[in-house]
Amino acid sequence: MTAVSVLDAAPDPMFAPAIRWGILGPGSIARSFAEAVRTSTRGRVTAVGSRDVGRAQDLAERHTDDARAHGSYEDLVGDPDVDVVYVATPHSHHREHALLAIAAGKHVLVEKAFTRNAAEARDVLDAARAAGVFVMEALKTRHLPHVAAIRTMIARGEIGDVVSVTGSYEAAFPHDPSSRIFDPALAGGALLDIGVYPIGFAMDLLGVPDDVRATGFLTATGVDAQANVALRYGTRAVASLTTSVLARTPVSLTIGGTGGFVHLPSHFSAPAGFVVEWADGARKEFDGFVPDGKQYEAAEVARCVAEGRTESDRMTWQDTLDLMAVLDAARAQLGVVYPGE
Repeated sequence: MTAVSVLDAAPDPMFAPAIRWGILGPGSIARSFAEAVRTSTRGRVTAVGSRDVGRAQDLAERHTDDARAHGSYEDLVGDPDVDVVYVATPHSHHREHALLAIAAGKHVLVEKAFTRNAAEARDVLDAARAAGVFVMEALKTRHLPHVAAIRTMIARGEIGDVVSVTGSYEAAFPHDPSSRIFDPALAGGALLDIGVYPIGFAMDLLGVPDDVRATGFLTATGVDAQANVALRYGTRAVASLTTSVLARTPVSLTIGGTGGFVHLPSHFSAPAGFVVEWADGARKEFDGFVPDGKQYEAAEVARCVAEGRTESDRMTWQDTLDLMAVLDAARAQLGVVYPGE
């Protein structure tokens, strides 16, 4: 069976306006973002900032076209050749660094999860509102072609009413108590790092749940090691979503409708293919694969900034607050409390 391409379901990132990016934080996710901007958009990374200028220089040399390296975050956000700051530091510092960029008058893209909790998210969004700058959470699934295609199919009623979403994002991280994943001081744990993807996907399709139930257990350091989060939508639908920093799974997701289902067999959080099967047994495959996918969120930022907007329709400020509230509820039930909360 030949798969049908859905890449045209989302705007081509190469057609988005050119924009100048500053990257705050030189970690692995920042490197992949820089590559996506460089190879798949008309934008350009013009500056990289780190408290270790050597790390900033390394990212600039390897993954950009001659970006300037700054040895402080203050210098990065103050760079006049930067239009938008991409905050790629650990979750524990998202609020601080987003506020730093906003105070400098910069537009901001904040890596998911947006902040440690909903209260911190409100602080950032209130500051953005007062400054009149654009801010968006970098939950890239909201902008990917295969997600756009699936949403269109559901809106047309092709699989009937959606009554269930089941999905998992589990990854086996090497145990290091001082690492970002396992350190509560860095807001570690499965939920904020990778669980946000299946939870965010379910909420994209079903909205804000009426009830959140979480079960799981913690690491020895006190962050969530593994969790199952159940979302209930009245008598209409349920979602069952699993995340773990201990196990490796296909990162799959299934959307169940009254007339069929959509199955994403692997890596649904990146540009991916999927299968639709209907109640009569008919089956169709769709292809939505391109490398990485961060270029789609970068292009959304560029379009919104060029249009003078302060938020994206696909990842609104309220969407971020709603998602953070669900993550807060799940963490509370698991007993995860970060220092200073």
